Amino acid sequence: MVQGISMRVFFIGVCGTAMGNAAVLLKKMGHQVAGSDAGVYPPMSDVLSTAGIDLFEGFAEEEMLAWQPDRVVVGNAVSRGNPQVEYLLRTRGIPFVSLPQLIGEDLIGNRMAVVIAGTHGKTTTTALTSFALDQAGKAPGYLIGGVPLDLPSGNELGGVTSPFVIEGDEYDSAFFDKRSKFIHYRPKILVLNNLEFDHGDIFRDLEDISRSFSHLLRIVPSDGFVLCNGDDPNLLALPEAPWTQIIKVGVNETNDLQITDFKEDGQGTRFTLCWRSKEVMKVDWAMPGLFNARNLAMATLASVLAQYLTDGSGQGVKEFNPFTSVSLPDFSTCTGVKRRQEVLLDTTKRVVLSDFAHHPTAIAGALESLRARWPNREIIACFEPRSNTAVTNVFEDRFADALALADVALLGAVHRAEKIPVEKRISPANMMERIKDHGKKGYAFSSNQELEEFLRQYSYSKPALVVFFSNGSFDGVIGRFAQSQ
Repeated sequence: MVQGISMRVFFIGVCGTAMGNAAVLLKKMGHQVAGSDAGVYPPMSDVLSTAGIDLFEGFAEEEMLAWQPDRVVVGNAVSRGNPQVEYLLRTRGIPFVSLPQLIGEDLIGNRMAVVIAGTHGKTTTTALTSFALDQAGKAPGYLIGGVPLDLPSGNELGGVTSPFVIEGDEYDSAFFDKRSKFIHYRPKILVLNNLEFDHGDIFRDLEDISRSFSHLLRIVPSDGFVLCNGDDPNLLALPEAPWTQIIKVGVNETNDLQITDFKEDGQGTRFTLCWRSKEVMKVDWAMPGLFNARNLAMATLASVLAQYLTDGSGQGVKEFNPFTSVSLPDFSTCTGVKRRQEVLLDTTKRVVLSDFAHHPTAIAGALESLRARWPNREIIACFEPRSNTAVTNVFEDRFADALALADVALLGAVHRAEKIPVEKRISPANMMERIKDHGKKGYAFSSNQELEEFLRQYSYSKPALVVFFSNGSFDGVIGRFAQSQ
């Protein structure tokens, strides 16, 4: 889209978090924006309506044509057979793009892109990086795939020449563009949090998903930076990228930015960041776990380097300490992102949390942190297998081992189980046997409502912590249970 010229842009599948936030940003840029979705639903529908974006229920081609768009953005969840998509393909009368292409070309453009990639922690690290740059007075633009609790919203245009911070998702861009989304964002600063197999519906195995990450490395410029988790063997196994500057972050002594003296208890988390053995920052904050300490370390370094590049230094950091000439963030009051170990209830009798974790590594990390914070509570972990990978048996044993870190594991209904062949579907029975082999209690339910009723009737032996793991709604169980306690 031509800068300064207002266009009429129509989003197909507008109620997804990324689609909705991008639509709001285009509206802020002065474009006319509308969108369609099946079951236009809050909270995104409220956000869109407040922004003055026209919403259409369903995908009738007549409604899209009557609105007369100049350009159409096709969402990642939209597939062939959608009436509006079929019209676009049949007539070729209206230009259309994927959302990542639109973001890369029109929202980021020539600005410095700070791209946060990896299997886990993208949303939190994006929010923390945006917060740090905002604190430093850099007026960043950002697009966050969640609801940040320390920023006014999940989207901001920022200054014309300011850095733009965005999650670099490895999922494909659209039904007509099977490249990973992050390829479109052309990072100047790239954060690689971690790398594990996920998204089994589009990647065959770890090697396949690693190939996408290696493609991403190839487009980081020579005057850019790659911030790599130096403790992750899968990242370290990626092909070398001698054309750019690699900086390692983690707990091992081989890392350039090292997390040291990590401690966690009921009062919070404390640790130190050291740049090549020299202390640069002490952290005392409320956010849980070593995984969030690493998210903070990545966000701190990404914000420092963005300031460093914005201020025009231009030199490498092989023998230079970038922390000496920039503003360091204060994360002491940060609470992160909604639904990332979000405490919904905290009483003497019961603590209830909601967590977006849907991968065994994320669940295990969360439960280890919860055990450190609430050591005297009975921990009850409720898991809803919902993502395209979680509903298969790829991680069946690993999910069971992770959930066994709780005292009691409750498995909700397998989402859309009827669409997964039995031989590929996650087996609740197998998981329960494995959890019991760990010496823990495990119960599987055919519906989430049955799980909710079990929780209400359960004989709690002592003060309990109930945590819900799901990247969906858990059929409303989470909110209802928290409000009933």
